Amino acid sequence: MTIKDTPEEWEIRATDTPFVGNKTSVRTDEVVMPDGTVVGRDYQVHPGSVAVLALDEADRVLVLRQYRHPVRHKLWEIPAGLLDVPGENPLHAAQRELYEEAHVKAEDWRVLADVYTTPGGCDEAVRIFLARDLSEAEGERFAVAEEEADMELDRVPVEELVRGVLAGDLHNNCLVVGVLSLVAARAGDGLDALRPAQAPWPARPFEA
Repeated sequence: MTIKDTPEEWEIRATDTPFVGNKTSVRTDEVVMPDGTVVGRDYQVHPGSVAVLALDEADRVLVLRQYRHPVRHKLWEIPAGLLDVPGENPLHAAQRELYEEAHVKAEDWRVLADVYTTPGGCDEAVRIFLARDLSEAEGERFAVAEEEADMELDRVPVEELVRGVLAGDLHNNCLVVGVLSLVAARAGDGLDALRPAQAPWPARPFEA
């Protein structure tokens, strides 16, 4: 048997959007359960995101340390950002984020993993890319503001990140999934067997 997530949509009797923010909103759906009862389900509506595990020739991952107010932590993360435009090509968005947050470009791109970050309370979908053959980007550096003005940048060996994840010292979803997916891919069919960068993404359809 192939283990695979499958799309399904239960009947919605009513829906309301009590909050609309700058990038996300909150929706309440009245959903019909299998036994016929109708219950309310509140969740955050999210445009989707991309993240980039950028791996250099020394087997180090480019990481950022940034303050995240909801969890009151400075977290080590990999470059990531929102899909700002509906239907935006996720590869283009990932290339933009790598440039803006790290002033780096990459020649080789693959898909590491596609995840729903918190499917019990948010519809955010994230595509995590593997980027290799790194070099410094050309042009002016992107002007940072707000939390990003305090951001730190480093390159950390893969094995050190794995130890940090398993020790409970690193918590960012994209970093954890990306690093462990990298290790799993290496132990399996190898990095060149990963999906191409333009692989279909049903959670956030796009045009190549």
